Amino acid sequence: MWRRVPRADDERVTEIIPGPHMSPLEILALLGALALLVARWLPPAARPPVTIAAAAAFVLPTAVLTVLGLRWQMLPVLAGGVLALPFAVSPLIRRRAGRPARRARWWLALPGSLLCVVLTATGPAAAWAFPVPVFPEPTGDFAVGTRVLQWTDPDRAETATPEPDDRRTVVVQLWYPAQKSPAGTRRAQYLGRTEQEARTVSDALARYAGLPDFLVDGVPRARTHAVPDAPVAAGGGRFPLVLFSPGLGGVRTQNTAWAEELASHGYVVAALDHPYDSAAVVLTDGRTIGTEVGSTGDDEEDNRRAAETAGIRAADLGFVLTQLDRLDRGGADGPLTGRLDTGRAAVTGHSLGGAAALRAARQDPRFAAVIDLDGYPRDPTPLPYHQPALALTQAIGPGTDARYLPRLTEVLKLSTATSYRLTVPGAAHLTFTDAPLYLPPVPAMVGSLGRTESQRVVAATTLAFLDATLRHQPGDLAGALSAYGELTVHRPGDSR
Repeated sequence: MWRRVPRADDERVTEIIPGPHMSPLEILALLGALALLVARWLPPAARPPVTIAAAAAFVLPTAVLTVLGLRWQMLPVLAGGVLALPFAVSPLIRRRAGRPARRARWWLALPGSLLCVVLTATGPAAAWAFPVPVFPEPTGDFAVGTRVLQWTDPDRAETATPEPDDRRTVVVQLWYPAQKSPAGTRRAQYLGRTEQEARTVSDALARYAGLPDFLVDGVPRARTHAVPDAPVAAGGGRFPLVLFSPGLGGVRTQNTAWAEELASHGYVVAALDHPYDSAAVVLTDGRTIGTEVGSTGDDEEDNRRAAETAGIRAADLGFVLTQLDRLDRGGADGPLTGRLDTGRAAVTGHSLGGAAALRAARQDPRFAAVIDLDGYPRDPTPLPYHQPALALTQAIGPGTDARYLPRLTEVLKLSTATSYRLTVPGAAHLTFTDAPLYLPPVPAMVGSLGRTESQRVVAATTLAFLDATLRHQPGDLAGALSAYGELTVHRPGDSR
């Protein structure tokens, strides 16, 4: 069951409630605005106390929200309340001044009241459509810690810059099994190490998607369940690794809910930012590197660039596995020294990241399994590889690229181990990310599984595959996967 736990004490004032997707202060201001509208229609005897209470309930939380930072979704609520306020309060002022109270005839007041109702109702509707993401509580036995690292590969030049001395640098975020932290411990910011970094990344993602920045201004307000630099879980066991590459223009945090769920079940997830490809990469020296990858409109040229970028990402994934092995052996200070099982490592990715994962598996035999989350294979010369593979795909429809499934099937059949393709009904391309948690639930955009069900399906299917391939847990993997969609299994020795 996916539940939600209370936030730390210092966050309760602005905590977002999952149902209405509004904080307690926002709900109070909304109720105050509605009560101001109702007060005008009450009998004269009941009107004064209701008006005074409604005005206080509207004005006081609005003032606090303005200081804390007002979300754009509240602007229609404020407009409705501000319009209703003078009409509700003026009769009280006139009565206190000894002048007769005047109230417009109902047929004159009705249009204004209806306008205020529409404005006020627009607020919660907008908050529902573009909420502050509320992350599902991880279901595993472990608490979750997180840490951000930056590594530079001295053996690879940065091909995206003209400087011959530039070396390839990647930013990596780890989610790992951790000891339970004391109540009130501040949890990790979503999208970045700081709120400023989170806003930089959020704005870059919005621009990359062609959305106005303000529509998703609630996203960098979110906090996750992981605790930064939390002590690693007690015990001497080593944890299997899952490396992750995001989609084109995506960022290392785009699958945070999934990463936290895996970490709670005893995996260490290492997600990469790929500079000059991810929408925004904030380096430790404060520099921000934006994406330089985009469509040219020429299919042939775009395919060539995508294949080139997937190759660079595959090299990034192999480099990070090397660095994690070094970290495990004590080559760098950190809580995970001696706790990483680099002999049980899976490589995963979404979209172009999935293509990079398939390519990394072929190029690097250290990876023991590969997962492709709705990614079109981009290896120009696909060759056999030894790892078991799982490909999750969106629902296939008339708009799907006709080359996608044949190409994906061809690559899956090249595995010398059993491989699986699971088509998830109701899924769209962004279903396999955190996007359903904060974008409008429009099926064409995020699928029709819903905000929490999307996260549950992706986590359950990938966990089943990882438990079977990295931990060699017994059970019917095909049966477990087929419960979530249309499954095709390719076994060694099947007709090629």
